Amino acid sequence: MHELAITQSIVDTVVERMAGRQVSVVHIQVGKLSGVVADALLFCYELVVVGTSLEGSILDVDCPSGSGHCRTCGAEIVLEQPILLCSCGSADVQIVAGQELRVISVEVRADLCA
Repeated sequence: MHELAITQSIVDTVVERMAGRQVSVVHIQVGKLSGVVADALLFCYELVVVGTSLEGSILDVDCPSGSGHCRTCGAEIVLEQPILLCSCGSADVQIVAGQELRVISVEVRADLCA
């Protein structure tokens, strides 16, 4: 389960950047073509945040669809799964988006702000 290592990296990065401030929400983006299972990240997050400034926070996961460009017919296509096949029948599809895995933003607990 590589999602545990990915979640640990996300938490480590946010903890380091937030320098001890209490976090309420971590917003991430996990493209549908990234090969990462969002539900597994959510499960792992609850385990990994224990004892950190993220404990009690929410992991908000956005899962955008992928998109591709068919090199055969020039069509732009939406890709919900890593099956690279254009409606023209060509498998010569270049992935344009959907492989992202990034932290978008972090919300700090307002009740602890000065």
